[in-house]
Amino acid sequence: MVDAPDEATEPALEEVFYPADRVPFVEWSAFTGGKSTVLLVGSVTILSFLTGLSNLSQSTPTMDGPLAAFLSLPPVAVQFGGVLFAFVLGIVTVGLQRRKEIAFRAALALLPALAVLPLTTLQTTDVPLLLAILVTYPLLVRNRGRFDQSVDLSPLQIASLSAIGGVGLYGTVGAYALRNEFTGDPLTWSDAVYFVIVTIATVGYGDFTPTTARARWFALSIILFGTGAFTVAVGALVGPVIESRMATAFGIMTASELTLLEDHVVVLGYGDVTDSLLEELGDETDLIVVTDDAEAASALDDAGVNVLTGDPTDESVLVDARVGTARGVVVGSDDDARDVLAILAAKSVDPDVRVVAAATEAKHVDKFRSVGADEVINPRSIGGTLLGRSVLEGTPPDTTLADLDRETDGDE
Repeated sequence: MVDAPDEATEPALEEVFYPADRVPFVEWSAFTGGKSTVLLVGSVTILSFLTGLSNLSQSTPTMDGPLAAFLSLPPVAVQFGGVLFAFVLGIVTVGLQRRKEIAFRAALALLPALAVLPLTTLQTTDVPLLLAILVTYPLLVRNRGRFDQSVDLSPLQIASLSAIGGVGLYGTVGAYALRNEFTGDPLTWSDAVYFVIVTIATVGYGDFTPTTARARWFALSIILFGTGAFTVAVGALVGPVIESRMATAFGIMTASELTLLEDHVVVLGYGDVTDSLLEELGDETDLIVVTDDAEAASALDDAGVNVLTGDPTDESVLVDARVGTARGVVVGSDDDARDVLAILAAKSVDPDVRVVAAATEAKHVDKFRSVGADEVINPRSIGGTLLGRSVLEGTPPDTTLADLDRETDGDE
């Protein structure tokens, strides 16, 4: 062993103990990223709600802000503005958390509009809200590239939202056209909107009541169309969210995702060869892993692999995995007995599907073939053969594998 000269160690020691690069005391990117932007928008939402409650507690809000001389906002707008903005910003915050571009554009428009309220009243309780907006808006613009996800709506969701909008428009215009056929003073446009909302919501305060048969039939049509459209919209919009949440929690694919699978590879079971198999197939191959191991399903789901949590030997589960449209099936758990049942189940669902199996024990290879496996591999035997030939012949592993395949074909 030869000792290195001391001169060679000095630069290494200097690099370790006296690095040229400066380590920043504060990592500013951690405080100015997309997550911080979402948190700040959420803070603005809370402050807007609290400011709105403060304005609602006053019978007549004061107008001492710099914009009060230029804008004549009605007192009711100042009192309810903060609370209404808070509800809308709450939805926008959820959209920003999911990186939706439409939520980003809505926040760009809502924050300056919200700043008008504290600049009009400028009370002590308005100062935190104004400061929060001034800090949030530049950060929102700075991180505009992080919110680039589009909103993908199904045709049913689009139709549901259009139906609600159509019923609202129909009710508002119709109520205003029949304004003289209701009790009290003739309805204004705001009264018509109010009447439509309370009617669809089935609240019915009774402050506006139809007095003619035509007006009653009109109100009845709003109830039928409005409640129907609202019910369908709730199912179309909320249902997929609940389904996705449950699928994430249990590590399974949703029904809509399963129906899109075609010409894919179905992997039945999870074992020692699964990880190397997934690496070999790569990201360009559509595949789905069927396993009843919850821990393995969660790990695969976190890695971005399609997972269907279920029994690989259950034919109904294999139907959900769309074995009938699959390019092939791989059976490779560490339990040969269950793998035999999985092969039988796959062939029962589609007798023509190609099934490749990995037998843990060499003595089970013939059994796998007898139940319908098109190709059976024994990883342990192959591994031992490769190790022996590599050490004796010094041949590369790829060449040895090719020779092994040719010998296997010759034996058959």
